[in-house]
Amino acid sequence: MSSYLWRRYADHVYSKWEKTLLWDMIDPYRRPKTFTPLVTIYISAFYTGVVGAAITEQLHKEKYWEEHPGEAVPIMKPKFYGGPWRIFRGDVPK
Repeated sequence: MSSYLWRRYADHVYSKWEKTLLWDMIDPYRRPKTFTPLVTIYISAFYTGVVGAAITEQLHKEKYWEEHPGEAVPIMKPKFYGGPWRIFRGDVPK
């Protein structure tokens, strides 16, 4: 019984090595992997950011109009930028 198991194991290892050798020979001729999933993720992330920014700006406008009805809404201060910035046409938000 043990010799049968060892023979089966040896056949398995040998055939596994054969398969590996075969695929290693074929591998250079395979088509390259496609970038479609990566491009799809990047495009969806970009448009998610665009929609999120539009929603954030609209909420900023509505909140400002509740506090100051009828006035022009100043440009929203950037949330994730702490460096120096200025506005040429209009007042700098607080």
